[in-house]
Amino acid sequence: MAAADWGEGAYAPTLREDALRLLESPLPTRGIDILWCAAVRSKFVADERWMDGRDWLRRIVDVCEERIRRDESRFDALPPAHVWDLELRDAVLAEVRALAPELDRATAGHPYYGVPEVVPSLERVVTEVDPDLGFRLFLRVLKAYLVPISESQHRRYRELGEAFGYNELVVDDGTLQFMPRAH
Repeated sequence: MAAADWGEGAYAPTLREDALRLLESPLPTRGIDILWCAAVRSKFVADERWMDGRDWLRRIVDVCEERIRRDESRFDALPPAHVWDLELRDAVLAEVRALAPELDRATAGHPYYGVPEVVPSLERVVTEVDPDLGFRLFLRVLKAYLVPISESQHRRYRELGEAFGYNELVVDDGTLQFMPRAH
């Protein structure tokens, strides 16, 4: 799990917190599996996983904790717990819902990497787990499935990213697909 080593371990605390947040959430394991497959653009086949999503998350937590222990002298503390901002939650939920038809076509309708129920799974993360994590997963799925967005959507995503305190590359890493739209 190379992600724990990104930035010389700088992302390990955040990755650990994200994994714990999902592990401790009411989201069913199937929802975690669906989002895992969609985030990495892998076909979802129920009951044919080599590891279920909760086992995968526990492994991520272990790897991150090992990395954090190695770097203890560099990190003073784990990231603070997120405080939900209802306006941000509603804004993220609106963006997910605005692209629901396109997301469904791209994910569930993909001929090789089909994943069902991505939109309801994202909505549950946004409303029941954490809007920040839900937004980052939403962006990841858009990028993985090359779902086109308009310039106004891109602008709103950047504004949401700023509101969440993201580094500009979280939203704008060059992999979002822009498509002019009539509306």
